[in-house]
Amino acid sequence: MRAREAAVLPAAPSSTRTFDRSSAAVRATEVAIVALPPVSMSGIGSIVDPLTLANEIDGRLLYQARVYSWDGRPVPLSGGALLPAHGAFGDGVACDWLIVVTERFQQFADYRLFLAALSRVGQRTPFVTGIHHGVWWLAMAGQLSGYRVSVNWETFQQFAEEFERSIVTQQIFEIDRDRATCVGGQASADFMLAMIARDHGPELAHRIADALGLGALRAGEERQRIPYVTAPGERHPRLNDALKLMEANIEDPLTTDEIAELVGVSRRQLERLFRQYLAAMPSKYYLGLRLTKAQMQLRRTSKSVVQVSLACGFSSAAHFSNAYRERFGITPREERRSWIAKQQGTGAPFAAEPPVGALIEPLDAEPRGATRNE
Repeated sequence: MRAREAAVLPAAPSSTRTFDRSSAAVRATEVAIVALPPVSMSGIGSIVDPLTLANEIDGRLLYQARVYSWDGRPVPLSGGALLPAHGAFGDGVACDWLIVVTERFQQFADYRLFLAALSRVGQRTPFVTGIHHGVWWLAMAGQLSGYRVSVNWETFQQFAEEFERSIVTQQIFEIDRDRATCVGGQASADFMLAMIARDHGPELAHRIADALGLGALRAGEERQRIPYVTAPGERHPRLNDALKLMEANIEDPLTTDEIAELVGVSRRQLERLFRQYLAAMPSKYYLGLRLTKAQMQLRRTSKSVVQVSLACGFSSAAHFSNAYRERFGITPREERRSWIAKQQGTGAPFAAEPPVGALIEPLDAEPRGATRNE
């Protein structure tokens, strides 16, 4: 499986870029932050606050950050607040560092125009970053082919399937040449501080971390935590191994006997661990994991119900529908209709979602200074 192979890729070599504090004068790095709803104040703050503190603590204007929306109007934040935008994102935006951030991938009426603009601006921008599901927009605009890409655990497998030319990892962030990606959440602050350390030295980054009350900084090599896998599994290493196997084999589920053999325990021992820590039999827990993945795909992708059922290990659409209704109280089709209606009720201008891979004509941008290995 691509997903499992990507999870064990070696860490990327650290940047060789050096910083020079010998001169009092420094040209500010122009940072353009493209915020697409839904996004929260904390999501924006984890990007902007480290840059603001870098200026305040250093005493020089190191970063000039501006927030852009697609249409130039204020960005609606989670909770109902509005974030003022410097302007509309388009071909006229010129910057040293482009950041695209959103906390859930959802299309809007003019998404094709946005992708075309993102492709053009991205190709001429020295450094481009995707945070949380902003990674999806960069990939769709052809900006991540041949790059190491850190993808949020929620959509890791789907991303690996859709964008085969990207090297997908489960690390909290990746800095690969002139591209960077980050899984979002608390990792956003770790990533921003890593960038500041790269630009202006680790001492400044640590002072900013202290000001933010962050404590120890996490390196990009740290793997992201998957809530329903790592939390219970920390109580017993064999249980953790079993849960990881389940997570890595959603499309082609393993039997309980196969899982027990792979983690080195008997079937009875494995069932005892699941009853002790999760109050469920392995097969029932595995089914719930697959159905939760299916719910995510029904809500966040345009895959048909049949495609979702196959991607989550159900050979029969009827079996999938019955299991889904027993778990969530509604059928997969009702889930899809309910979710679409809920999103449209927010007032956002949604377009009908075609398959992700067909959203835009290929705009593959070759990595600068790299050759593609087909």
